[in-house]
Amino acid sequence: MLSYNLLHNVAILSINVANQAMNVLNDESIPALAKALEQAYSDPEAKGIIITSERPEFIAGADLRMILNNNGKAPEELYQLSRSLNTIFRKMETNGKPIVAAINGTALGGGYEVCLACHHRVAINNPKALIGLPEVTIGLLPGGGGTQRLPRMIGLEMAAPLLLEGKKVSPKEALSLGMIDELVDSHEAMMEKAFAWINANPVALQPWDEINRKTGKIQAKENYKVPNGNILSPKGVQLMMGGTALTMTKTNGNYPSPIAIMSCVYEGLLVNIDRGLIIEARHFVKVANSSVAKNLIRTMFFGLNEVNKGANRPKNIEKTEVKKLGILGAGMMGSGIAYVSAMAGIEVVLKDISLEAAEKGKQYARTLLEKAISKGKMSAEKAESILSLIKTTDNYAELEGADLIIEAVFENPLLKAEVSKASEFFLKKDSGVFASNTSTLPISNLAKATSQPDKFIGIHFFSPVDRMQLVEIIMGKETSDYTLAVAMDFVKKIRKTPIVVNDSQGFYTSRVFFTYTSEGIELLKDGVNPVVIENIAKQMGMPVGPLAVSDEVALDLAYKIAKEAVENGILSETDTAYQVSKQFTKMGRLGKKAKAGFYTYPENGKKYLWEGLTEIFPLKEEQLAVEEIKKRLLYRQALETVKCVEEGVIRKYLDADLGSIFAWSFPAYLGGTLSFVDTVGIKTFVAEADRLADNYGERFRPTQKLREMAEAGKGFYE
Repeated sequence: MLSYNLLHNVAILSINVANQAMNVLNDESIPALAKALEQAYSDPEAKGIIITSERPEFIAGADLRMILNNNGKAPEELYQLSRSLNTIFRKMETNGKPIVAAINGTALGGGYEVCLACHHRVAINNPKALIGLPEVTIGLLPGGGGTQRLPRMIGLEMAAPLLLEGKKVSPKEALSLGMIDELVDSHEAMMEKAFAWINANPVALQPWDEINRKTGKIQAKENYKVPNGNILSPKGVQLMMGGTALTMTKTNGNYPSPIAIMSCVYEGLLVNIDRGLIIEARHFVKVANSSVAKNLIRTMFFGLNEVNKGANRPKNIEKTEVKKLGILGAGMMGSGIAYVSAMAGIEVVLKDISLEAAEKGKQYARTLLEKAISKGKMSAEKAESILSLIKTTDNYAELEGADLIIEAVFENPLLKAEVSKASEFFLKKDSGVFASNTSTLPISNLAKATSQPDKFIGIHFFSPVDRMQLVEIIMGKETSDYTLAVAMDFVKKIRKTPIVVNDSQGFYTSRVFFTYTSEGIELLKDGVNPVVIENIAKQMGMPVGPLAVSDEVALDLAYKIAKEAVENGILSETDTAYQVSKQFTKMGRLGKKAKAGFYTYPENGKKYLWEGLTEIFPLKEEQLAVEEIKKRLLYRQALETVKCVEEGVIRKYLDADLGSIFAWSFPAYLGGTLSFVDTVGIKTFVAEADRLADNYGERFRPTQKLREMAEAGKGFYE
């Protein structure tokens, strides 16, 4: 756990939390650190202390299971966790012996707070190592003194983005910011510097501390001057006012931790470090006990890590590797897939109906690589080697020996069937797999065009492919585990996050996403001001309002998809979204691409809501309350997700939550569409859904299984 060695009259404490994937602060390592420190304080031979690690990382942070397990419990437990940690850290600062953090690798969160409590920090210049306080990204704030020590050390202006954005930096950048004191190139040099500093500083003081002249003991300064301006200086006041306004604008008040961090900094820097740490601990309890922290930790930390590690991959299939990839269609999606695949070192054959069309698709990759070169992120030689992996063609024979072929042609079943039949012959014999990038068409039907439906799968990318992290993998009725393994190994290789769902019309992401846009149109039909609809959607955490995103998708496409659903008996012909998209398509208001939809798009100016909307959809005199609009938009998405679960489209709850957040940006602070049900409370959710159904229509009516869950008091995760 932690070894103690005395060398050259210096106690070396080396951390090795062997039962964890990385060094973390937890219920075992924290007491072990405290015990080793006490041994060093009382060791007459030890004139100083070096804290380092036996593993590649220094300390990756606190064990978040410790936080999650205490969420919802008595606040005293979380308060005690923060205070006990800072009791250890304050004794490090005031024990009288110099302590150096020898940072051999990544130091994040509580790991970097250990470094902040040391008197001096030396790091190895490892560009892969990260240093910072990323707690805000998972709904927390640094609870081990980070909000108090960092601004006192480097000033408010430098500390603000590190605390409020959770920015992680390289050791080299950390040195330039003042987060560490020295940078070296090797482990040996790091230890030499640590020993040298201890020898040169037999008595070490933090800048915010002083020696009491009467007692000779170290104590907190009452009037410590923060570098570059105290909290009540003109610059400090300006930073706090601007920072608070900017934080509220970015978060809409949905994420409590950034505001809590601002409060910690403001209140804490008005008093000495000891009182500041108590203030921090109180704010830490509030955010750590919130549903936001619970949702973000469970979904965006543990859940995301679990999925990225291959939780959905069949365990009985040996690892596969796509070395040669065929892509049919060099449009926006095909060209994006080609780019990310070449970036991962995969040989790509990009085919279209003409060589000219294929070259146009390759140009997309060339443009992105040229941007990377201009920003100094890539050398011209590296860019050229990546680009050389993309071969353009108009000849199916060039696909010969492909491990995987992905068709990315238009959403036309006949066209997809045609290219599938023409190309599957060229797949690598026995092991080759065929995939469709369709966003709505059932995979099992598309697979009928091929001779091996067991080797046919859906791999649904999102646009733009190079920026969107999620990939939705769709299992057809006959898709084999081997085919799923190939698809998942490919997605992992191109560094994307895979969710796996079963086949259906619209699968999961497209199906539930359309309920968001559909409910926006329902609100419009009900006489709600379109400006209010759009602004409230963004206020609750959606990046774009439902009317604006409908324009982005294209209203004629929405009409086409809805029409197919009506023809297949999935959707009623009286459905509002179907009728409105049909009406707007006939009017020629197809959306952004036509510069006319729910919005108008002037040539030289910002888009604005079309004035004619209120003529088609007259405003009601009495407008719905803000919370009612939010509920309609959120509940509609959650209820459709529940149906996907019950129909077997969703295989794992986690896939539903991550899919909703990464596919169409469902608010992450709610944890995803299923976590939202648990956040509201299953009984409350069902009761509210019934009320909404009574007032606005049967689309809000809870399913029987959901009622049974509510009666049993059983949520999806609880």
